[in-house]
Parts: sequence; structure tokens; C-alpha cells
Amino acid sequence: MAVLGFLFLLIVVLIFVISNIKIVSQATCMVVERLGVFHAAWGTGFHFKIPFIERIVKKVSLKEQVVDFAPQPVITKDNVTMQIDTVVYFQITDPKLYVYGVEHPMAAIENLTATTLRNIIGDLELDETLTSRDLINTKMRAILDEATDPWGIKINRVELKNILPPKEIRDAMEKQMKAERERRESILKAEGEKKAAILVAEGNKQSIILEAEAAKEAAIRNAEGEAQAILAVQEAVAQGIRLINEATPGEGVIALKSLEALEKLANGTATKIVVPSDIQSLAGLAVSAQELLSKEK
Repeated sequence: MAVLGFLFLLIVVLIFVISNIKIVSQATCMVVERLGVFHAAWGTGFHFKIPFIERIVKKVSLKEQVVDFAPQPVITKDNVTMQIDTVVYFQITDPKLYVYGVEHPMAAIENLTATTLRNIIGDLELDETLTSRDLINTKMRAILDEATDPWGIKINRVELKNILPPKEIRDAMEKQMKAERERRESILKAEGEKKAAILVAEGNKQSIILEAEAAKEAAIRNAEGEAQAILAVQEAVAQGIRLINEATPGEGVIALKSLEALEKLANGTATKIVVPSDIQSLAGLAVSAQELLSKEK
């Protein structure tokens, strides 16, 4: 019986010792008190808790955490009530301050976020609120980070998730946006028609210019052709005169050429021809010679 009692006592002691062995995982921390006073913040690794003297107050996560707060009613500078919900990204940097700094950290952050948001939006008008998300986020992060520093909390980022104006304002905004889209569409259409008309006019202008240049070029070429033809005729005439002069023609040849010229004139439309006297005598000689030749035949 004594042996069984000893074994039972040994088993109880082992279970008691094993139950006081604590292993802290990565990215977590345990806040430990000794006799009701803060003793240490156990980090990652193996730890042994002294029974009845030490106790683990809280297990704290050191990861970055995200909390989404419910929409808060806020009033802008121009007295418009809107519903805005925020998302806060935070991280616990000092477990001791987080445990002993504030009673309910999440509730404290939510209330602080709501009051800070009301203060910032109260200085902005509706249009500024809708277009200044980045400015509001930056201001809120700076204010919240400074306020939560004594609590061992680091505010990494604050985002406005939704901004919901009243329904009548949303309807008015939609109408305004529709009118703006229609105005831009009309402007784009008018600009397109204007550009098309300009292109057509430019095309007509270029066509007229090209036609004028073509007519000018044709006239120049025709004039050049006529000039070259006249020059060729004159050169031929000059060449003929030069050959005649070189051949020293007699009066008979000249008279015959004159008769050929008269023959060409007679075939024309002239009603009266004046024949020089020397050519008349020559013509008479030619007629006499023709009569003599006919008699001999």
C-alpha cells in the first residue's frame, strides 16, 4: 500500500510540474505576475511558472491586427449628417502597457476613433469630405497613434471604408454626375464634328491647290511645247535660207519659188492677189514656154 501511495503521489507531482511548463509560440507574449505584481513578459520559448506564486495574466498577440468599427454618424461643416465606418490596423508593441494601460483597449480605440473622426469631419464641408480621404486617413492615424502610445499600441494605418451621405444628397449627386457626363459627351461630340469639318475643308483646299498646280503645270508644258515648235520652225526656215544662200540661186529659181507661193495663196480664202511685175513677166515666159512645148508635141 505504501508503494502504491508513493507512486500516486509521484504521478500527481509530475502532472503538477508538467502543467506549470509553458511554451510561448512565435509572435505571442505572456504577461506574468508574481504575488500580484508584474514580473515579466515571456517571449517565444520554454518557461516554467512557479506554482501559487506566479500567474499568467494575459496572452498577447504581437501580430498586426485589423478591427472594423461600425458606422458612426458625423456632421460636416455645412451641417450634413453622414454615416462613416472606419478600419484600423494596429499592432501591440508593449504587452505590459497593453495589459495595464487601459481597461478595455478595443473599446477605448473605437471611442477614440469616433471622436477623432467627428472632430476632423466637423472642419470639412461635404465636397471636401468626399474628396479628401487620404487627408482624413493621415490625420486620424497621427492622432490615434499618439493617443494609444501609452497603451503599448502602434496604429499603423486608418482607412475610411464607406462614406454614406443622406439619400436626397446621393440622388442630387447622381443627377449632377449624369448632367456632367452629358455635358462632356456634348463637348466631345462637338469637338469631333469640328475636327471632321476642319479635315473636310483641309481636304477640299488641298484638292483645289493640287488641281490648280496641275493646270498650271499643263499650261507651262503646253507653252513650252509651242515655244519649242516655233523655235524648231524658225530654225528650219533659217536653215533653208542659209542653204539657199549657200547655193547662190538665180533669178529663175527665185521666180519659181515665188510662183509656188502664189499657188498656195490661190488655194486659200483670199479674194484678191497682187502679183509683182517681175513675177508677172516670169509667169508670161512660163506660159510661152508651155505653148511651145505643146506645139512640138
